[in-house]
Amino acid sequence: MRILVCCLLVVACGGNPAPEKTGPAAPAARPLRTFDRTLHATSFNGTRLTYRLIGDSGAAPVVFVHGSLGDLRSWNGQETQFAQIYRVLVYSRRYHPPNPQVDDDQIYSPKLHAEDLAAMLLTLDIAPAHVVGSGYGAYTALALALDHPQLVRSLVLAEPPIFPLLTASEEGDAARRAFYTNSFDPARAAFARGDSVAGLRAFYDAMNGRGRFDQLSPSARADVLAHAFELRHELLANREQYFPTVSCAELGRITTPVLLVRGERSPRMFQLISDELARCLRSDTTIVIPGAAHPPNAGNPSFYNQVVARFIMTH
Repeated sequence: MRILVCCLLVVACGGNPAPEKTGPAAPAARPLRTFDRTLHATSFNGTRLTYRLIGDSGAAPVVFVHGSLGDLRSWNGQETQFAQIYRVLVYSRRYHPPNPQVDDDQIYSPKLHAEDLAAMLLTLDIAPAHVVGSGYGAYTALALALDHPQLVRSLVLAEPPIFPLLTASEEGDAARRAFYTNSFDPARAAFARGDSVAGLRAFYDAMNGRGRFDQLSPSARADVLAHAFELRHELLANREQYFPTVSCAELGRITTPVLLVRGERSPRMFQLISDELARCLRSDTTIVIPGAAHPPNAGNPSFYNQVVARFIMTH
């Protein structure tokens, strides 16, 4: 039965059974089921969060946690595909659209977002769940596993910006300092003086390549600009809380199964962070998504879906 279900899931996710091979995805054996895409908004942990929960109520839950400059739409390439088999939750984290733009005096941090997610899982009665995170959402997922391991069945971490881990090597620390000097600090300074466009440009280019913000289409640029409120909260947060230290010893105590994912074309710093995570977690399960940049689930969704589906199926 497991083999049959696994094959069905791979087809549902739109790819060939072997993720090692690239190329055109195999045609779907049958049309994907459709679901009610109504959004809901409920208060969790003192904040109002927008979410959608789809798939069969008795199926294993899978939660997708987006990164910076993202929201629940970041998982459009995964949500329906995984809901063919699983109970899928996508949501917008605190401060991210379409949630209310509220200054609540909270510090933007992995811990804050992990507590929000813990409240969601318990309120919606979908714990323990497979938690799939990207970027800062992966940082959040890791914080959840550290603080509430009973709520997490497995973890998929794609390029969490855990910059304190980079201090373990000379190359890593150089990459960390370069990111702060060339990207993070200029973006932070721009937001501090009220220039949201300059702040968004500096941050976006750091993730996607110099000049990429100005190359965006008008609609894509408008979507990035719509995240100015949340990114301002991020970058003006206390740095030690925004990028909290996670020691190798702490990571080594995690018993939850972990899959590490990174994009082939993502910034070098994410490769270095992934390598350090793998060392500390004592994990050799790291997958590189061909042709993808940051975030890898958007750059090559077919390959990404196959890899994540196989991991979840076996855990």
